[in-house]
Order: sequence, then C-alpha cells, then structure tokens
Amino acid sequence: MDKSWMHSDRRSKAYEFGVEAFLNFAVENLLTTTHIRCPCVKCVNLKLFGVGIIRDHVYFNGIDQSYKNWTFHGEPWEATTNASRNVEEDDGHSRYSFVSEEIDMDDNDFGDFGSDPYEFANVIGDGDQPVYPGCRKCTKLSALVKLYNLKAKHGMSDVCFTELLILQGDLLPEGNTIPTSMYEAKKTLCALGLSYEKMHACPNDCILYKKEYEDSTNCPTCGISRWKEGKDSILKEGVPAKVVWYFPPIPRFKRMFQSHETAKSLTWHAARKSIDGQMSHPADSPSWKLLDDKWPEFGNEPRNLRLALSSDGFNPHSSLSSRYSCWPVILVTYNLPPWLCMKRKFMMLTLLIFGPKQPGNDIDVYLEPLIDDLKSLWVGIRGVYDAHNGEYFTLRAALMWTINDFPTYGNLSGCVVKGYKACPICGDDTPSHRLKNGHKICYIGHRKWLPINHPYRRHRAAFNGKLEYGIPPEPLTGEEVLHMVENVDRVCWKKKSIFFDLEYWKYLPVRHALDVMHIEKNVCDSIIGTLLEIPGKNKDGIAARLDLLNMGGQN
Repeated sequence: MDKSWMHSDRRSKAYEFGVEAFLNFAVENLLTTTHIRCPCVKCVNLKLFGVGIIRDHVYFNGIDQSYKNWTFHGEPWEATTNASRNVEEDDGHSRYSFVSEEIDMDDNDFGDFGSDPYEFANVIGDGDQPVYPGCRKCTKLSALVKLYNLKAKHGMSDVCFTELLILQGDLLPEGNTIPTSMYEAKKTLCALGLSYEKMHACPNDCILYKKEYEDSTNCPTCGISRWKEGKDSILKEGVPAKVVWYFPPIPRFKRMFQSHETAKSLTWHAARKSIDGQMSHPADSPSWKLLDDKWPEFGNEPRNLRLALSSDGFNPHSSLSSRYSCWPVILVTYNLPPWLCMKRKFMMLTLLIFGPKQPGNDIDVYLEPLIDDLKSLWVGIRGVYDAHNGEYFTLRAALMWTINDFPTYGNLSGCVVKGYKACPICGDDTPSHRLKNGHKICYIGHRKWLPINHPYRRHRAAFNGKLEYGIPPEPLTGEEVLHMVENVDRVCWKKKSIFFDLEYWKYLPVRHALDVMHIEKNVCDSIIGTLLEIPGKNKDGIAARLDLLNMGGQN
C-alpha cells in the first residue's frame, strides 16, 4: 500500500486521499469504527478513538511518520530475529526484573507481549541495548524506566522531563541511546503495555461519549456541550469538559498468569484447608461456595478469578481545593494468599473518575466499560497462557462483592442511605425518630439484633423508655432486591444498580460489604470524644440530654 502521502503537505489532495485510504484500511481490518488507535504525533497509537476523531487528529496534529508498519491497524507484521528470542533467562526469572523493582509491580505486569510481536521485538532490542557503548551496568530500557519512575515520584512535568533527558544525554558518552524527548520516551514505554482509554464524559454525568455517542458533540440527555468552556465563554473544540481514565483489567489479568510465581499463587486457595472451620479467607465464604455449587464448571477451575471492587472519593489537591472530588475504582483478586492480595502491586486501578463534583448515583455511567469487561470475563477469555503449568486455558472471573463506606454503598447499590428509611435491612420498617433538639434522625431499633434474653432488651431508661421484643428482619436476597428496584413504586431504592447486568449478581448472598475501618474509626471517635469531653467530638451535650428526656429515657 502506498504510504508516501504520510510525508506530503497536510493541505494537499494526496494527504487527504491518503488519510481516507488509511481509515478505510483500518476499518476493514479491525472491523470497528469506534475503538481504533490514533496514529497522530500526539497520541502515537496510545489512545483509542472513533474514525471521526482520528481523522481530525491526523489533520490537525499530523501523522506519526515513523509509523511505517501499520501493525496496530491490521497490516501483517514481518518477524524479526529479536522476536524469536526467549524472554526469560535460564534461571527462570524475567530479564526485566529491574522494572518490577523500580515501580513495585509483578514481573509481567507491563505488557501482553505475545499479542503485539512488533512491540515485543522493540522491547527485546531496548532491553539488550546498552545505554552507551561499553556500558555493562545499565541498558536503554532500564535507564528509561528508572528515569520515568523519578518523573512519577516527584511530579515532573513533561517539559521538565524532556530537559532532564536532554541533560542526561549530554552527560553520557557519545553514542548513548537516551531518548531526547518525552515523545520518544513515551513511544518506548508504550510497548510495556501501560495502556489506557481516555473517555470523554458529560459534565452532568449523563453519558460517556463511546459506542453510539462516539462522535456526538452534545449530550443527548441534557444538551450540554462535550467541549470545555473557556474563561471567555467560548467553547474550546477538542478539549473535553470531563474526562474518565479507564485501565482495562483483562490484559493485566493475562500478564499475571505470564509470571511463573504469580500464576502459582493464583491457585493457592485450592490447596489450602480450613483447619478450625472458621472463615479465615474469602474462599470460606458463602459467596465463594455458591459460585462453586451453582456453576460447577466455573468452580472446578481454580485459576478462575474471584474479585472485589472498592471505590471512594478523595481530594487530590489536599487543602488547595476542598470541593474537588476524584474517584478511583479498584479491583482486588481474592485468589491470592492473604499476604499478597492486599499488596499495592496486586490492587488493580481500573477507573479514575475526575471531578470537580462526585458522581453520586450516576456512578453507574462510568462503571459501564468495567461491567462490559466483567461480562466478557464471566463468559471466558480464551488463549490465556499459564506460565506455571505451561499451557493455555480459558480465563473466567466473577465479581463477588463491593467494599466501601456507607454513602458509597448507597451510590453503588441504589439503596437509600439517609432519611427515615435509611436502613438497608429494615427497609420500609426502619424504626427512625427525628430528634427535636439535635435536629437529626436516629435509628432506635438496634436492640432487636441482641439475643432474645439479653438484659438490654428490658432496659427502658438507658434507651427510649420502651422494652424491645422485636426480632431482626431477614436480609433481602438479590432476587428480591431486583424485583423491588424494577417496581416503579419502590420506596427505599433510588435506582437499579448496574451490577445486576452481571448474570450471577442477583444470586450472591452478599453483594455489598461496608469498610470496617470507617465504622470502627467513627464509633471509636465518638466514644473517646464523649468520655474525654473533646470539643467538637463530645456527643453528650445539652441537646442530647433533652432528646433523651423527651423519649422517656434517663437524663
């Protein structure tokens, strides 16, 4: 195919015809118009867009002229001698162990090399090439990873990092291979598999501009523009008003099995035995056993993954902006032993939802790409290589539950978590009471969870002046919750959670778990603050005494 147009003037007809021929070639080979790597000089095949946006980028930014073999867009790759070389040394350890040491990740957490042989050949070459002639201590790849680690650790800008690379190149002997710009460094590091999808979102959290909305410029729900509005109230076309970063988990799951040690650890749960009959690992939980019993073809394969999802908001600007809220979404793999599954390198960041405001109940909009991947994982991902057993297998995974604080629980589950019906167990029968002096709602039916003969059930003065004879209600099953949320007359539910799109979700006995840290900290702060009469933390005030008197309790 003629590629001479790549060097033509962007205003010429040759360039115009070449761009259209390239886009047609990509669509015919990739069979998609919405998820194509952009070859412009800024994106350098790192980002996925639709055909319309790629056309604009190639015209405005120009095409990367070093992209001579269109392997990302369906052109056959011609094997090189480097690609046939073995990735691992004779001792069984990856030659790229310095990468894991530098940024605290698994040996194979940086790329599914087998899926992209062209990049694999480049990585092999950079891993063998000394940083300057005669250097035996450092290669081009190891030097670049260490420098990039400094950039991330100390928050260097791209301009600062480029100047550092130039200075480093001037200090090293002639013939050194240090890149001279952030652009060149990014092209090398992209081969390590640090891929992501940068998705545009409606500022009002209505939609993601993907699938059928890929080329839309206005939100079909609220009508607001996709583009950011400048200080002069003029829209900056091409600059999104809100961005969501998605880090696909499937390639990283594949890479976990490409590491011999990690692949072995992922089946640790199958060999363990519960000696005392207590629940010491999620493998002892009813949810784990239900997946094994209801879907035996899933449970019989110990390599199938059991996952948990956690999310919460934080302020990345510390005290500089108290109103900004950023929401990461993290996956945890329970197949690993307890001493590994909560390690930082195995806690998988999948979504980063930027503010300035929190997504609230609209968080389902942002979870859509992750749920799509979880659906694919439930069906099965074929051709995953297990380095421990030396074989290919079909990888499946199931999300067991979410872990979060109580407000986030309401956002993810769709349950009401404030007001008179805020108890997710009692629902419409929540025993609530508004305090006249404290101006808050209290929930006074907690004694019904005590044993039937517990003395606190007969205490009047210490509580609300009444005896407690009630029995605790049974938690709703997933099928009961699904029936309620599909009913328009629901009272305690705000929406149908997107997690019900997962085939197995309604059958799980525990779908959402509360973070113990938040509960323990808040309760401990209240008790200690009251006992020590700490200003601002003391709950024993005049309003509390008056409210207790009004309820018939002891003052």
